[in-house]
Amino acid sequence: MDRAARSAPPFDPELGAALVALGAGAGEPFTPENLAARQERDAAARPRPSARELRADGRFEVEELRVPGPPGGPDVMLVSARPAGIARPLPLLYYMHGGGMITGNAWSVLRQLLREWVLALELAVVSVEYRLAPRTQYPGPVEDCYAGLVWVAEHAAELGIDADRIVIGGKSAGGGLAAALALLTRDRGGPAPIGQLLLCPMLDDRNDTFSSHQMAGVDTWDRTSNATAWQALLGERYGAADLPPYAAPARATDLSRLPPAYIEVGSAETFRDEDVAYANAIWQAGGQAELHVWPGAFHGFDTLAPLAALSRDARDARTRWLRRVLGRLPGPGANSVVRADG
Repeated sequence: MDRAARSAPPFDPELGAALVALGAGAGEPFTPENLAARQERDAAARPRPSARELRADGRFEVEELRVPGPPGGPDVMLVSARPAGIARPLPLLYYMHGGGMITGNAWSVLRQLLREWVLALELAVVSVEYRLAPRTQYPGPVEDCYAGLVWVAEHAAELGIDADRIVIGGKSAGGGLAAALALLTRDRGGPAPIGQLLLCPMLDDRNDTFSSHQMAGVDTWDRTSNATAWQALLGERYGAADLPPYAAPARATDLSRLPPAYIEVGSAETFRDEDVAYANAIWQAGGQAELHVWPGAFHGFDTLAPLAALSRDARDARTRWLRRVLGRLPGPGANSVVRADG
């Protein structure tokens, strides 16, 4: 182990014990050589509950929606869920799943979202089944997410959604997509979200921060996996000097006029420094960001150790932020949609 790894921040004791219990496979890196096999394994093993199962004996209304995709692209599948029996328009969390842009699905994240937020906050959720790399490379995934957001905003009345209270969010790759979506919809004059929930977001294709080197071979998602995922997403554009910020939001030079952000990351995580830098850049641009760096947390800590005290604290902090953001009243006409091709 090199000097940087030896000086890595220690894991929180509860989280470290959970990681040990999971065994060596928990940190197995993705490589170009094992990517296809790992994707097949993930697709077979990752939960994919049906709409009937997600309805939980009638507690939730759940619907799968196939909506028009980006120009020249296929339709996009959205999974829509809301508390049953509430007729009034509800605020919406428009959510992108994690998985490094190379794994995951829209259904697997819904049980946790329903359990934690939908009933407690009387919130609707739409989870996006965006296309995965390397089969679909940039800009396909973010364009899927944008097309879905535009459709949802335009059909808010029939979906029972308050179009002026949409929060975009996601975890890991989904957090990066949410950050990119905030930039994209700002620049195209699309739907105006009132917040962006960025959970350990994957933001920087350059993969060269101090923490990316410090946590190499230590974090559950390290720089080897990260490089593999970015190469899969960007293909020949990987490492390009002129990469658009909609591909990697850390490349953005203008972070003004963005919705308030909630950004969280672990101190013992590959993404630590790029996420802290993104929050700082939002502040420097005159924007709002709430930043949490959870001490001793690795990537995906609350999924791998959901009962740990730090995981519970993180979920509580997210819920408090959502409650505050959803309680604010946006200005009139915030989400009148203007179509553009940019």
